[in-house]
Formats: sequence, C-alpha cells, structure tokens
Amino acid sequence: MNKMLDDDQIFNISPGRHVDLDHHCQNGGYSALAKALAQGPETSLKEILDAGLRGRGGAAFPTAEKIKMLRANTEKLRYIICNADEGEPGTFKDRFIMTHIPFQLLEGITIAAFMAGASEGYIYVRHEYPEAQKILHESIEEAERRGFLGDNILGSGFSLSLKLFSGAGSYLCGEETALISSIEGKKGRPRLKPPYPTQAGLWQKPTLINNVETLANIPKIIEKSASWYRSFGTPDSPGTKLISLSGDVQNRGLFEVPFGMTFAQIINEYGGGAKTGKAIKAVNIGGASGVLIPPEMLFTPLEYLACAKTGITIGSGAIFVLDDTRSILSNVQNRLRFFLHESCGKCTPCREGLRQANLILDRLLAGEAVRQDVSTLERYTRAIQEASFCGLGQAAGNSLRSSLAYYRDEYLASCRDNKPSFIEEETA
Repeated sequence: MNKMLDDDQIFNISPGRHVDLDHHCQNGGYSALAKALAQGPETSLKEILDAGLRGRGGAAFPTAEKIKMLRANTEKLRYIICNADEGEPGTFKDRFIMTHIPFQLLEGITIAAFMAGASEGYIYVRHEYPEAQKILHESIEEAERRGFLGDNILGSGFSLSLKLFSGAGSYLCGEETALISSIEGKKGRPRLKPPYPTQAGLWQKPTLINNVETLANIPKIIEKSASWYRSFGTPDSPGTKLISLSGDVQNRGLFEVPFGMTFAQIINEYGGGAKTGKAIKAVNIGGASGVLIPPEMLFTPLEYLACAKTGITIGSGAIFVLDDTRSILSNVQNRLRFFLHESCGKCTPCREGLRQANLILDRLLAGEAVRQDVSTLERYTRAIQEASFCGLGQAAGNSLRSSLAYYRDEYLASCRDNKPSFIEEETA
C-alpha cells in the first residue's frame, strides 16, 4: 500500500504550517458544521455511525455509540470534554493537531456537542503543552468572534460554551474519570465504573469524552460522507490513524497512515527502515502502556481486530523501534519506572507490584538475579494486570508480559544461575 496523497488526507500534516481560521475556511473548514446544523443531529450522527469511526485514545470504542448513549439520557444538561491530556510517552499526534490545525479540532468538538446535545464543554490540555494551550485559547476566542462558537452558532439557535482546562501533569488524568475528578477540583484519581461518564460524568451530569484525534476526524466525515471515509482503511477499521514513529529508524515523525498497512510497511515506507547497518530487534506498539513485539510479528496489519487477535494494543498509535544494540531489560525497566512514578498509590497491586518488579529488574540488570526471579516477575506481572483498580496498573504490565513472552531468553541470560560457571559449581 502506498503512502497517502495530500488530497486523500483527513489531517493536513505539514510540520511548518499553522492553519489559521481563514485558511481553514478556504479549505472547506466549517462547511461541515454548517451542514450538520442544517441537517440536524440525527442525520449527522448516522453519518458518523456509517463511517465506523472509533475512539483514537486507545479503547477504540465506537464514537457514534457513545454519542447515542448521551442522547438517550433524560438529563438535558450535558457536557462535552475533549481529552487532550496526551501523556503517553512517545506520542505527539494530539499536540500536532492542537498547534497546527486547531480549528479542525474546534469544529469537530462543536459538531460532536451538537449531536450529543451538550451546551458546555472543556478541552483538558496537559500542563506540559503551553504552546498548545496558548494557540487553543486564541483560537477559541477567534472562533467565538466569527460566530463558530458561543451563543447562537451560525444563527442556528445552538450554543456551546467551550473552555480550556490545564491539567497539572499527571499521566493518570488521561483516564476519563480521573480527568473528570481533576476538573471538579478533586484529586485526579479514577472512579469506579459504572456509572460511566455518559450516565453520570462531570458534576454527575451525562458527559461525552473523546480524544483530540477522534474529534478532529468528525468534520471530514460530515463534509465528505461516510462512504468517502470508508474508502480508506479496512471494513473493520475504516479511515486513517496518526502514527508517532520514533526510535531507531531513518525517519522519525508523525505520519497519517491508512488502517490495513502492516507495521513492517509503516516502519519501512514511512520510517525508512532501521538505521544503516542495524537490524530491528523489537518494536513497541502503543506507547509505554503497549507491548513489545519481535520482527516476525510486524506483518500484522494495523487493524483493531487483527491486532486484538495477536495481542497487540494499538493504543495511542505510538511506534518505537529498537535495533539490535538495545537491551530489552533496560527498555522495559525504563517504562516500568515511568509507571512507578505515575502510579497514584491507591491500590496495592499497582503500587507494590510495580515496586517489586522494579527491584527484580534491578537484580537482573546487575547480574544478581536467579532463574526463580524471572518466574516471580511473571507472577507479579499477572497480579498487577489482573488486580489493579484502573487502566494504569492494568496496562503497566503490557511491556513486561510481552517481553517475558518473546524475549525470555534475554531475561534468563541475565541470571547468575544461568551462566556456565555457576552451573559447573552447582554440579560439582
């Protein structure tokens, strides 16, 4: 499958170009909002349903179904929240959308709010993105001045009050209920579900929460139709995905990729393959919370169903390539320490499990561990993933679990009782 042509793109990826409101309108921007307001929420929602748009934040929940849940709620005061707390290491797609094509995002939020019947909304932006916050502040004000936001949008009678909310730098607030608690002024910790945000979200009112990339897809679907959108990707996974490609490849950066390409094609055609003279040893798919896979699995297509069958988590769309100079154990410990730092400490499996796993990795890297430690690490990983309260602990074990499955020999080779001298001593 070839790279996408410029005319095909849902996103206009041009690193050096900021699309201001005039350029956005000249390129057809806000025609989708006008169309949605004219044809009504039900017709617009059917277009999103037919397009098969799924959430791009990691869970891949059907976007139209989530909006339908909100519409079914009898409570009339509803909220919309754009989750822009892009905290997954190695992921930078949402930052690009906010800093380069902010009005495509604002238009998507406004259409989604119209379909859901929400009149108030927030964009929750992480503290570490000051440039994105500044651009969004200015863009919201400009959109209000031009009648694309605020009261009586485009004379339709529909109004949306949209505000920016700055997170405080917690990875955990990327989880939707923790994010809600943060906006409400509480500790950014996850809540027990159900009730789900569509039932009782912000201030116990029905709330639609979607990721930046998800919402930025909506204007193109409304403008060009569901059938046009489905001309990209596969029947299971229509459209395109923004991929944050980094690590040991020739070309690192953000790429818009149609679903259905294999990971090998993405790495070779967009990333230029491994660095000269090096071979790919492993690839991390889905960011720090994703899995490590060996090269022979790179022929899996970027598709939700195919990836689920092979245990790959697409997640936020981050792909990090490790060449044959990298240590799997060091890489896994780096991710583990990130989650250890970000854990809120609420539940024991996550708090203590990650700490103990880190101690075992310390011993493995120092050559002081024994083979039993590897089995213990597997046991701790299962406990962390199966018993943690929220998605942080459940996902934190992905790189451990997958690396233990595919690179177990590297773990065992680090054990002092797996080395010839030790075996000889034991035998004697």
